[in-house]
Amino acid sequence: MLDRLSLILVIVGALNWGGIGLFKFDTVAWLCGGQTAILARIIYTVVALAGIWCVSLVFRPRERTDY
Repeated sequence: MLDRLSLILVIVGALNWGGIGLFKFDTVAWLCGGQTAILARIIYTVVALAGIWCVSLVFRPRERTDY
């Protein structure tokens, strides 16, 4: 469950960075009232922690599933 939640947050962060890179539009800052707003900083921090968690996914052994 934590893996999926982390991946969702990383995807949200990637889409936000894509918006910044392509359109100079920060969705999180827009929704929260600016980049320095406490809620925006919390969201940025949670997304960063999710990204750090997802690094562990790279080094985990793959589970084998037989269909």
